[in-house]
Amino acid sequence: MLNLMCGDCLDMMKNIEDNSIDSIVTDAPYGLSFMGKAWDKNVPSTLVWEECYRVLKPGGYLLCFAGTRTQHRMACNIEDAGFEIKDMIAWIYGSGFPKSMDISKQIDKKNGVKPTDTGETKRTNSRKARQGDELVGAQSIESLKHVPITKPTSEEAKQWEGWGTALKPALEPITVARKPHKGTIANNVLLHGVGGLNIDACRVPAGTDYHDLNVTQGGDLRSGGIMGRTDQDRNTTFKPKDGRFPANLVHDGSDEVLAVFPAKAGACAKVKGSEQSKVHSNTYSQRDRVEGVFYGDKGSAARFFYCAKAAPSERHYGMPEGVKNDHPTVKPIALMQWLIKLVTPIGGSTFDPYMGSGTTGLAAIKEGVNFVGIELDNDYFTIAKARINALLADEVDHA
Repeated sequence: MLNLMCGDCLDMMKNIEDNSIDSIVTDAPYGLSFMGKAWDKNVPSTLVWEECYRVLKPGGYLLCFAGTRTQHRMACNIEDAGFEIKDMIAWIYGSGFPKSMDISKQIDKKNGVKPTDTGETKRTNSRKARQGDELVGAQSIESLKHVPITKPTSEEAKQWEGWGTALKPALEPITVARKPHKGTIANNVLLHGVGGLNIDACRVPAGTDYHDLNVTQGGDLRSGGIMGRTDQDRNTTFKPKDGRFPANLVHDGSDEVLAVFPAKAGACAKVKGSEQSKVHSNTYSQRDRVEGVFYGDKGSAARFFYCAKAAPSERHYGMPEGVKNDHPTVKPIALMQWLIKLVTPIGGSTFDPYMGSGTTGLAAIKEGVNFVGIELDNDYFTIAKARINALLADEVDHA
């Protein structure tokens, strides 16, 4: 089933039956007025989440992206609508662009003086010299690749050299909420088909030799080791070949993120002896970029789900020639697939009240899940339909 609607989600949701949706996975407005967009002026109100609560089955999960500055408002509105906040998943990435203001430059400007030119320049990414596909001002892209390096001029400004106003964005939180249910989870799953997390389907794949390893971690069982030895009673249900237990952290595999998890991180035990030479990184090749072997996997961030940001080819997938997907917050399809798979029963249904350019719909189709999507902006709705129709056509061609 595929149901796409254009309009205000608060109105459109009235067309959806009570307790009929298995899961909700959405990238709602963050309330940051991002790029001056009117739709991003506020986070969704409690009224929106109350409608989501109504259409979701008892025990069903709601996963909602948010901004770090407004996560508290997003989560509070979701909770005030009746949901239980169960967790938060952190999606971390290394390609964020810092939007910090140089305080010393502002002080020089206030004092009516210009920063002192050092005569040196620094290279910048030419993509940041563009606004959409237009050049900034009348300058050429080549001239914008190198910018002058300056230093403070006034004595007051010199005292504040190196001070700014913001950190580099590297994380987006995802609220994990669940609609309350009566009775036990077991009974609810049997009655409504929802209420649990699909742990095994969302495990992080491990190397082929992972299941043969006998390693220790965190000390013996009495000292509270994380795993102890795999041949101890504590681990009788542990099946390394199934992959790592999914965590509430997702990363993009960038150099900056991998550097945060050094090869000798205490949370992983290093494989001894010749086992190192037998291990390969399975499908997650980013693990090869960090030295060290852990439980048969290369790369210390291997125990977290890896998903790169959406590439241009993915962003513009299905668009007519000469037309681009200009939505400013396109999420990776693989990331949305992982989230849908985590909270949606096989063959079930997922709903996105803020569909944007349709990435959740693409992910749902790839996962074999029924999808209901609503988008307010007619241009984005057209883009979403084009991308989703292209995927449906491709699947028919490859059937």
